[in-house]
Amino acid sequence: MLNTPIRSVQWNKDKITLLDQRLLPQKIEYLTLSSIEDIWDAIFELKVRGAPAIGIAAAFGLALSTQQSTISNFDEFRLELKKEAAYLETSRPTAVNLFWAIKRILSVVENITSVQEAKEAILAEALLIEKEDEDICRSIGEYALSLFQDEDTLLTHCNAGGIATARYGTALAPFYIAKERGITLRAFASETRPVLQGARLTAWELQQLGVDVTLITDNMVAHTIQSKGINAVIVGADRIAANGDAANKIGTYGLALIAKSLGIPFYVAAPLSTIDVDTLSGADIEIEERHPDEVRTINGHLISPADINVFNPAFDVTPAELITGIITEKGIIKGDYQKEIAILFQ
Repeated sequence: MLNTPIRSVQWNKDKITLLDQRLLPQKIEYLTLSSIEDIWDAIFELKVRGAPAIGIAAAFGLALSTQQSTISNFDEFRLELKKEAAYLETSRPTAVNLFWAIKRILSVVENITSVQEAKEAILAEALLIEKEDEDICRSIGEYALSLFQDEDTLLTHCNAGGIATARYGTALAPFYIAKERGITLRAFASETRPVLQGARLTAWELQQLGVDVTLITDNMVAHTIQSKGINAVIVGADRIAANGDAANKIGTYGLALIAKSLGIPFYVAAPLSTIDVDTLSGADIEIEERHPDEVRTINGHLISPADINVFNPAFDVTPAELITGIITEKGIIKGDYQKEIAILFQ
């Protein structure tokens, strides 16, 4: 089996090793995180990004913190765990995997009465979350690949690859599976302003994988689809509502509108953990707004008036009616997403 070139989050005994994704592709640097504050900062500052990877990092963060804890009273231990969980939840609001992973960690101590048992159970659950994500992403890739033909060309936005997950990725997973099976898929990656995840991460990751990948700016999408024979668009998601509306990196909604106008399929690839059945529609998804300097600057260099007003939403919501299919580890759902999602969670 083909290995992901790099793993973004790793448990390493008494610390967490984290790939600093802000520095890619110019520099591959691993950070050593040794506190819950380090984890919060890594999530908030985009040192780790991608909804599944954020969830894994949060789970590891709680495991790390509890392993370090000197509290001997179980009730006090559990109270401290809840405080640290609530603290991590403030790091980023949109990606539901963060909250999903934290909830899973909290749930494992519900029927436990000793601190030592709780520590062991929390670490085991965090490692299980990582292992499950690898298996889930492979399954997503296999289902996704069934939608495409040898020599197809796909367009993707942001980065939903191996470095955004435990392995394989979601939207990029079919490229990994295709490589294993000798199938050729070509890619166009939109740069994904303002943080350039497509240019810095997806282009680099697919190039490392040996995929024929071409980088374009975000405003070249319509012309590229029209002139380069793009067969489909495939993206990831940070949260999918119960009705199928999907929040993903800013620019995804516009890409879906273009795909619809030009008559090509638009697919969202995401694990079930990204589907939030408690969020009824995209209108209920909180959209993170980030610092204005992400727009005012590129690589620290000012490209606008220093005091210009900036609107910088990190995500947008693609309505379900623009989505051709949602690819999960349990299969591909289409049509009445409200009904199909409910069936998945029965």
